[in-house]
Amino acid sequence: MTDASLQAPTLLLKPDAARASRLRSFRLKDNVFRHLTRASAVAVLGILSGVILALVIGSWLALSTFGIDFLTTESWNPVTEKFGALAPIYGTVVTSLIAMLIAVPVGLGIAIFLTELCPPVLRRPIGVAIELLAGIPSIIYGIWGLFVFAPFLQATLQPALISTFGSVPILSTVFAGPPYGIGILTAGLILAIMVLPFVTSVSRDVFETVPAVLKEAAYGVGCTRWEVIRRIVIPYTRVGLVGGVMLGLGRALGETMAVTFVIGNAHRISGSILAPGTTISASIANEFTEAVGELYTSSLIALGLILFIITFIVLAIARLMLLRLERQQGA
Repeated sequence: MTDASLQAPTLLLKPDAARASRLRSFRLKDNVFRHLTRASAVAVLGILSGVILALVIGSWLALSTFGIDFLTTESWNPVTEKFGALAPIYGTVVTSLIAMLIAVPVGLGIAIFLTELCPPVLRRPIGVAIELLAGIPSIIYGIWGLFVFAPFLQATLQPALISTFGSVPILSTVFAGPPYGIGILTAGLILAIMVLPFVTSVSRDVFETVPAVLKEAAYGVGCTRWEVIRRIVIPYTRVGLVGGVMLGLGRALGETMAVTFVIGNAHRISGSILAPGTTISASIANEFTEAVGELYTSSLIALGLILFIITFIVLAIARLMLLRLERQQGA
């Protein structure tokens, strides 16, 4: 037997050994990648659980002391240590609703204009301007709202609303009182300006995903531009639109600095949206550094827990709406 015949099996084994080594390397990298991604997911759940646990522990003293009255009482008196979260909850919900009632239709209108009607030469400048609005720090919005926007509303819009609806039932209460400039309406308008870029950007992006052939087919059968938008574009993108609206609502619920500057920071509930009020975030930002005593601090932490629960409920509702829309599209 020759030396060449003895070396042949060895030569045949070398490629198999190299292949096995590569496979072991691939398995090792795949296992490392899988464990890293799993650890990241577990870390997110751990952080979330830690935040919830810290809020529950920190707020337990206030919740055990006041019970359900903490949610139904308007009083907030650090001197007598009587605390209730109803006024901040009311201010948070009302300012967010005002913001969304303004930002959603305006944002959708801007997005429709940019994708369907805007001349190409203006599309990019307007889009960049909207994105710049999202990058402005909230404290800048607050300073501008306090020194520019609030005096403007005090001199123009608020007196007009009071005189126009002063004799109208129900609306006379909603727009009652002297024009302070600051108040719940001002905070809602500032929030609307801050939320507008998020709603517009998401809506524009999802509108651009509509296949051109669908719109061309609708135009081909004689549909007007409004009919194409209402019957083709919006139904096709409604899942993304709901996501964009909920993203803006989450921003409005948790905004702190801008609202703190212009809402008036009054722990009371008024039927008029022109009156000063407060929100959960504004109350925590204003009073946490001045909180003396365990019960006072625990009450502020309890406000944070309530805000967390409100945000969780909003996101859960949004998720259920998206699942329902996805089922309807798949049906």
